[in-house]
Amino acid sequence: MKSPWRFFFIVEALLLLYAVWQIITSPQLLILLLFGALCIYLGLKKNKGKSSFWFVVGGLCIFMSLVSSPALWIMLVFGIIFVGLKGVEVSGIDPSKNAFWNKKKMVMVDAQEPDAHSGTKVKQPLFGNERIGNQVYEWDDININMVSGDTIIDLGNTILPKRDNVVVLRKGFGRTRVLVPSGVGIMIEHATFAGDLVFEGQQATLRNESVKMYSEDYDENQRRIKLITNTLLGDVEVIRV
Repeated sequence: MKSPWRFFFIVEALLLLYAVWQIITSPQLLILLLFGALCIYLGLKKNKGKSSFWFVVGGLCIFMSLVSSPALWIMLVFGIIFVGLKGVEVSGIDPSKNAFWNKKKMVMVDAQEPDAHSGTKVKQPLFGNERIGNQVYEWDDININMVSGDTIIDLGNTILPKRDNVVVLRKGFGRTRVLVPSGVGIMIEHATFAGDLVFEGQQATLRNESVKMYSEDYDENQRRIKLITNTLLGDVEVIRV
């Protein structure tokens, strides 16, 4: 689990403890909470025809007790903001791209000597969501090994050479999406214990099976991508961009 999520759960747990402390130390909120619990208990004891009244009263009392705690509101607001920001980060959407101050701008590109590719080591996370290709990058064949998490591989921010390019993904659990530019031939070989493969408008449901599929322009296309994916549980989707 990545550190931002660990931080999120710690803060939410502390806020939950603070909310419980606020309710316990406030006689009015505590009485309202206990009365609501008593009403629900009575609803469980009554006949079905009369129990709905006690459930409604008990639910309203518990709800009013909980929403009267400021810590619970802070906990909710913090959760919405954090999950919203992480969702934008995973999806790769940049809201500032369409801002009016970015309509006309000059981008200066700094050139540098090519780096040696041989012997390069890359640290790979085992857990958590990951997006490859947020920014423009030089193409190199991709080899990913993960235990769990959602993965997005964006090939729209690179230029694929005129040859067979390879992406290898081995994953335990999670959803995988590969974004491929138009004009690139695609071959995918997918094996999974349970999951769906969505490719070129077709959906294949696999149960301890493997499948190999080609795009219509694969044979005559000079730029081609080979996707080799192995998952235990999870869906794989290839999307044209």
